[in-house]
Amino acid sequence: MPSSDIPSHAEATPGHRGSALEVFAAFLKLGLTSFGGPIAHLGYFRDELVVRRRWLDEAAYADLVALCQFLPGPASSQVGFALGLRRAGALGALAAWTAFTLPSAVLLLLVAYSAGALDGPIGLAVVHGLKLVAVAIVAQAVWGMARTLTPDVRRAVIAVLAAILVIIVGGSIGQIAAIVAGAVLGWILCRAAIPAQTVIAAPLPSRRIGTLCLVSFAAILLVMPLLVTATGWQGLALFDAFYRSGALVFGGGHVVLPLLETEVVQSGWTSADTFLTGYGAAQAVPGPLFTFAAYLGAVVEPSPNGVIGAAIALVAVFLPGFLILLGVLPFWERLRGWTSAQAALRGTNAAVVGILASALYDPVITSAIDGPADIGLALAGFIALTRWAVPPWAVVVGMVSLRVLLSMAFATTS
Repeated sequence: MPSSDIPSHAEATPGHRGSALEVFAAFLKLGLTSFGGPIAHLGYFRDELVVRRRWLDEAAYADLVALCQFLPGPASSQVGFALGLRRAGALGALAAWTAFTLPSAVLLLLVAYSAGALDGPIGLAVVHGLKLVAVAIVAQAVWGMARTLTPDVRRAVIAVLAAILVIIVGGSIGQIAAIVAGAVLGWILCRAAIPAQTVIAAPLPSRRIGTLCLVSFAAILLVMPLLVTATGWQGLALFDAFYRSGALVFGGGHVVLPLLETEVVQSGWTSADTFLTGYGAAQAVPGPLFTFAAYLGAVVEPSPNGVIGAAIALVAVFLPGFLILLGVLPFWERLRGWTSAQAALRGTNAAVVGILASALYDPVITSAIDGPADIGLALAGFIALTRWAVPPWAVVVGMVSLRVLLSMAFATTS
């Protein structure tokens, strides 16, 4: 259905099938304008696709959101993928992901290619400002997630224990151990039923396809490291690192930060400074935070990097979330009734608060804060985000500009 045929969308019927081109156009608009992170993205989706275009009703949309927040992966991109799937089938799902992801991926790829131009005093100040942005953004994420995901003493204790475990063990092993321990403790301590919501009224994958997707998800996760060891090919190692990071993201897109830092900084593929510069830049672009992977894929060493590395990293980090979504959709009605699964998820979400809190200290704060002026700027950015609700892109512009001005002032007085 051409978009010109639905200016007010008053005649649209929820559940009506459309074309992949229609889905691409709708999500390209969203990909160019959706600032503010996953929660804001879900609001944009609702306004555009539920209220204006009437692709589905409020109840069906709420159920899709609940499903995607239940699963690991980038929740807003999973919701977009599911909306494209129900609107225009498999091609619609692919069109939704491509259109929503492409604008920010291209912008961050340009940032990666322009990083070499930031070698002068002003350029170094811009980089330093972006690192300070990362401090404010991650602190906001920890604060918001702690209030939402650790509302009681039991889950707060799980978060603290997870942070301690990550600090002591370190690396991906520590993070995986924290997630597993959080799930076990949640299963023991956080058992309470969540009221059931409406049934998803949408064409679903068959149970056979769902099972195949779940098997594929697990097979890639388990077999890929063996292939990397056997072949030594850096392209497979890059795919494996980003796939594993995407598979372990529970509780919010910002949780991908410590996972990716472990894979690309601790492995020596890139520096902490380069990593945080890209993370800060990712706050200034619309679309999903997971497109930070495109920047990292472009800057890592050794090759493949550049455009090819960006494409590998981007596909790998999103793929596990989509495989899990397709795998769980046919079984969702039964799964969400399992109190044990809900309890384990509560514990997992509490654990990721601890994982992200440990990353806030190292490498975010340790790599960005050089003195009292940096502390003041980072604190100002945090207050602007949490108390004044300033959009992240505006905080990026403001903090980078102030850091450049401070650097110029210090240079003239020294």
